[in-house]
Amino acid sequence: MSKTEMRPIKETIPLEEARQLIADTCTPIARRERIPLIDANGRVASADVHSTRDVPPFARAGMDGFAVIADDTFGASRYEPKTLRVIEKVYTGEMPTRQLTPGTAVEIATGAPMPAGADAVVMVEETEKTGDLVRILTPVYPRQNVGRQGADIVVGQTVIREGDVLNPSRIGALAALGVAQVEVYARPTVAILSTGNEIADLGQELKPGQIYDINKYTLSTIIQEHGGVPAPFATAQDTIEALEAAIDAALGRRSLGEGGCDVLVFSGGSSVGERDLILDVIGRMGEIVFHGIAVKPGKPTVFGTIQGKPMFGMPGYPTSCLSNAYMLLVPALRAMARLHPRHTHSVSLPLGQRIVSTTGRHQFYTVKVVDGVAMPAFKASGDITSMSQADGYIEIPAQTDIVDKGQVVDVRLF
Repeated sequence: MSKTEMRPIKETIPLEEARQLIADTCTPIARRERIPLIDANGRVASADVHSTRDVPPFARAGMDGFAVIADDTFGASRYEPKTLRVIEKVYTGEMPTRQLTPGTAVEIATGAPMPAGADAVVMVEETEKTGDLVRILTPVYPRQNVGRQGADIVVGQTVIREGDVLNPSRIGALAALGVAQVEVYARPTVAILSTGNEIADLGQELKPGQIYDINKYTLSTIIQEHGGVPAPFATAQDTIEALEAAIDAALGRRSLGEGGCDVLVFSGGSSVGERDLILDVIGRMGEIVFHGIAVKPGKPTVFGTIQGKPMFGMPGYPTSCLSNAYMLLVPALRAMARLHPRHTHSVSLPLGQRIVSTTGRHQFYTVKVVDGVAMPAFKASGDITSMSQADGYIEIPAQTDIVDKGQVVDVRLF
């Protein structure tokens, strides 16, 4: 095939078929790593964690007040208080040195260890202290206002299970055990390769015919949001040799870890133009799974494998690229990272303007919510503001060609 020959997409596959083919290829990452607990939010535990201690490790006061023997307070009232002798004062972080005997009490702060012999705490509001004597104005029962040892976690308890996504509360439970590092599954490393002689990096002066690289930044952000580690590469020129060199670098770059990246994502080079060479490169280096999906935007999407690694060829147009990243890349990344599927919030709203869709293609149409109405926001596949100025999107099935103004639509919010 000559370099100048156009290659139209002769056949597209349905969106659900594309999703299933990707899901069959993108399996969960098996690698594990040990990371500091402070960095563990959002990571997936790769092993059960069992407690080696009780939490709290001692019985502690649940209130500021006086630790007592509950029997000494029986019958106490404001009219007939019970008087006890205060033998010690204990603050948090201190250990009591005296043991209670009948008729004695220890002044104690919330969270401080209970002294031996004490089995309850009288709130300070229910006492009157004079010198080393305290008048108890209300009775307490055994264990009242006392946090028992191991009330939260006991030795041997499973605190974290393999597959749990670590969040602030689970990280807090590990911190309570003194765990400073935790075993987690590695996140998929995603090589991002923009292609095209017209692409310029940020900070450069635009030459005639050039545009700034948008996709490298939108893709990096979405990958980071959904469990992956973005690894942007320099823009590759439109030659077979440049694309093959970029792929070799992504698959073998030492800084990406042993074996290089887990996923490759190209933006640009998967359409029908004379200089779109991604299909040639995948055909030479790996296997093409599909080329072309019956969706709008994002029809010219290619998916394949190179050295067993999933490879996404996204359209170069920013809206198409980002839309397909949400549709196709995000579910794959979350599965590889062992995260739950992405859940989107949705609202039902009337459509503010008639939409004429493309029959035969499942369309994702961005909208902006204005005064309780879904107003169309889509401009064109090449316009990033089709996404940046939208609040969400509606889906228009392939069999639907018109959605009338006023029709209630399901808006999935970004």
